[in-house]
Amino acid sequence: MGRHQERKITERCVFQVCANFIKMEDVLSSEVCGRRIICDGEYGTVCYVGTIPPTSVHGHMSDGKYYRKMGAEWPAKGPCLPDLSRSVEGLWLGIEWDNPLRGKHNGSHEGRRYFTCSQLNTLSDISLRGYEVSNAGQEAEILHSCPNISVLNLSKNLLASWENVADIAYQLKKLNTLDLSENRFYLPSHPSLLTNAFENLTTLSLNQTGITWKEVLQCAAMWPVLEELHLASNGIASMERPVNCLQCLTLLNISDNNLTDEKQLYALSELPRLKQLIITNNRISSVEFPVTQFGCSTELFSSLTSLSVDGNNVSLWSFINELNKLKSLQSLNCQNNPLMESEKNPRTVRQLIIAKIANLKYLNKTEILPEERRGAELDYRKMFGIDWLKAGGSHKSEFSNLSLMFLEEHPRYTALVKKYGAPDDEEMKILQPVNLKNKLLCLTIKCPDKPDQQPIKKNLPDSMSVQKLKGLLFRLLKVPGSELKLTYESSKMEGKEIELENDLKPLQFYSIENGDCVLVRW
Repeated sequence: MGRHQERKITERCVFQVCANFIKMEDVLSSEVCGRRIICDGEYGTVCYVGTIPPTSVHGHMSDGKYYRKMGAEWPAKGPCLPDLSRSVEGLWLGIEWDNPLRGKHNGSHEGRRYFTCSQLNTLSDISLRGYEVSNAGQEAEILHSCPNISVLNLSKNLLASWENVADIAYQLKKLNTLDLSENRFYLPSHPSLLTNAFENLTTLSLNQTGITWKEVLQCAAMWPVLEELHLASNGIASMERPVNCLQCLTLLNISDNNLTDEKQLYALSELPRLKQLIITNNRISSVEFPVTQFGCSTELFSSLTSLSVDGNNVSLWSFINELNKLKSLQSLNCQNNPLMESEKNPRTVRQLIIAKIANLKYLNKTEILPEERRGAELDYRKMFGIDWLKAGGSHKSEFSNLSLMFLEEHPRYTALVKKYGAPDDEEMKILQPVNLKNKLLCLTIKCPDKPDQQPIKKNLPDSMSVQKLKGLLFRLLKVPGSELKLTYESSKMEGKEIELENDLKPLQFYSIENGDCVLVRW
């Protein structure tokens, strides 16, 4: 590959083995071999101590410290001359550099091998981010040096065309993962002619390249088996349906773009293998999946199991209702949306989302245990029981004639009535105004790491901050509050602990309920 410099472009392969000879004036013991050194901030290992045959050298002063010629380096003495001819003799150190770009040869000189470096042909994963790579360098050099590379990071380089990239990829027949982020490319004249270069490529990153979706589709013929495509931070604002391309795609990341219209997502809805869609930090606010009959699943996004919509403009529950139509959806990330702030209690929002999406197993990267789902669905059923009756619901299902408005707002409610039965009058009683006594929580305090410490029961106001609770525990347990780590367990989520990590938040922020158990560790 080529490396661009301010004053000139030098054609060299960045995959060369990292070795140099450094001339020494002093006599050194062979015990020096194997020692680590540092030179100009670069680390290396001494692999050879000895002489090399006299060599006539022509070089120039390149960095004020070493003359260089054919991979050899030696300490410069005397004035810096633009050109120099002399015979080089004496004691030399052979250095294998940690940085593969530092070296000039592979431990041999004029046909004779003095030491052996690590073999690049065994490397499978290489990162050359920010190394000013612009082309493939000498013909077939990459193929001969490191043919086994399967993962290659060429982000933030000077690659200007897909033909340049193809010249590199042609030589890496095992290449399956390629990162080209932060480059800028001219579109290829005939993308299909470059297909052989990327015939095994399954993962491609084009973040911050300025590429549009239309250009992606134009280039897609080059990537016949592509499974993962990352297009973050490209300013993409519109999309169209892929035709005869990207049909193997299982993951698409279009985060940090400018998508606003829900209809843009329909362009992706018929990709047959798409399992994971990441559209975080866009401006999507709504979505709608038309179905032939109320309560049915949609055939759109038929394979989609994971959806990330963090950082969008979702503010309506209708968005969540629509997601229940996706028959394969199991994981949803939707933090940093206005909807998540629609209820005073964050736990209430979580319960509502769980109750509204039947097949969901993970919400915001947290597993939904069976006990949590059951509690969320029962609470949902009670919460909207009166609305259900007013909308035409009946304890005798044959007399139910629910209004269309209620069904649109609560499309899963009928299924929950079938699952748990209709809510009874006791469950639907309107709560009386809460007085101070009702705000007290009866909590059990345990020290799981101190079996000799007996559990303590305390009635605490739900407005008490975590910091004040630690102060109370300091007095009870004689342990500095700063050393305490608090979590709590709920009967609705058995086997799961929730950390009380913010000292300034009240207990009610964490949805602690009457009868829960606070666990104290230090």
